[in-house]
Amino acid sequence: MYYYSLNEYLKAEFGEKVYKISLDGGMTCPNRDGKIDTRGCIFCSKGGSGEFSASRKLSVTEQIEEAKRRIRAKTDCKKFIAYFQPFSNTYAAPDYLERIFTEAIAPEEIAALSIATRPDCLGDEVIELLSRLNKFKPVWVELGLQTIHESTAEYIRRGYPLKVYDDAVSHLKDAGIQVITHVILGLPFETRDMMLQTVKYAGERSDGIKLQLLHVLRGTDLYDEYKKGVFKTLSMEEYIDLICDCLEALPPNVVVHRLTGDGDKKLLVSPLWSADKKRVLNTLNSTLRQRNILQGAKYAQ
Repeated sequence: MYYYSLNEYLKAEFGEKVYKISLDGGMTCPNRDGKIDTRGCIFCSKGGSGEFSASRKLSVTEQIEEAKRRIRAKTDCKKFIAYFQPFSNTYAAPDYLERIFTEAIAPEEIAALSIATRPDCLGDEVIELLSRLNKFKPVWVELGLQTIHESTAEYIRRGYPLKVYDDAVSHLKDAGIQVITHVILGLPFETRDMMLQTVKYAGERSDGIKLQLLHVLRGTDLYDEYKKGVFKTLSMEEYIDLICDCLEALPPNVVVHRLTGDGDKKLLVSPLWSADKKRVLNTLNSTLRQRNILQGAKYAQ
């Protein structure tokens, strides 16, 4: 069996390796500004999962140039993806979004636009804008689903029911926009079967998927729960075994954008094994080979 990796997809789509540039569009989130809540999701850091993004004090063009210099110091990469990552990146006026997204895709070396957001932040005007931009360069929308289970969604303060995700996927697909779904594995009180149900559900509806290990970060409400002993995080062996099952559960045409994810080492409390990314990836690749789940271009036509 082969899983369809992002690297394979990018090589097939653009003919070469493409690097992602994390950008900060200066937005917030309805789960933080009081529209839904002020506390954010229980696992979300003060940086809105954007600890690796450039400074929002810089313009989008300046952020891109800074990232390109950093990446090109290590590689001769020629193409990039403009990735708006922190907080909810469609949670702003459509004219503002048009300005920053158009600025982001203007450079010739930007191959695609990727936007992380919530499914409840996609009004008709925003989807119409993304559809227009998609005619110039590919637009991907990454939806933070995390789980399909309403009890967990309530616990993590996600702030919307599953139907909102379903509707967002439908509207984006109708507009010809690729959908990537973000899922967190290891959420408190979820069983292995519950996690696999989420992965299967997302895989049946998405063009791509991000599988993210639950990180406990200092300064979050999840950290407070962890300190009380309310839940335990996954061991590396548990996570890798689960990842293998997730890959086997996905349709072969779904692009796997992420298998682990990084927690900011300055904030990471648990699981500490996840900070040794080289060891994690080596162990994961070894296990994938043992289980005959290989990365390849079988489905990359």
